Amino acid sequence: MPSQWTERFLVRLAYAEGGCWQWTGHVAANGYGQFWLDGRCQYAHRVAYTAVRGPIPADLEIDHLCRNRACANPDHLEAVPHRTNVLRGVGFCARKARQTHCVHGHAFTTANTYRDPTSGTRKCRTCRAVARERSRRRRQGVHGASA
Repeated sequence: MPSQWTERFLVRLAYAEGGCWQWTGHVAANGYGQFWLDGRCQYAHRVAYTAVRGPIPADLEIDHLCRNRACANPDHLEAVPHRTNVLRGVGFCARKARQTHCVHGHAFTTANTYRDPTSGTRKCRTCRAVARERSRRRRQGVHGASA
């Protein structure tokens, strides 16, 4: 016989496209479903994962493989390290990590890439060389091609 919270939980799920279990209860501003359990508000996907798969390890977080934050289907959830969760996403850091070329089209290869010591971001050696040459020519008073 299901417990009282299980019944309350299950009535707030609706089957959606792609096999998602769409949360129909309260959804927070960040897009995650919320559920009142054990005297506090908890994320619905974490409740579902814990109920089916067991406790979430302290060093891991839940990633929605379906990219639907309001989904509570345990088959769509995976416990992963924070870095993996971020890099799988669509945010700024994830987009930058997937970038294969600099803004000027030079490939990010081992030979052509370095890490900026202050920001830790990848930088293009070719672009840096072009900028240094432009700066050197400016200092020497050369502003364009001579006729």
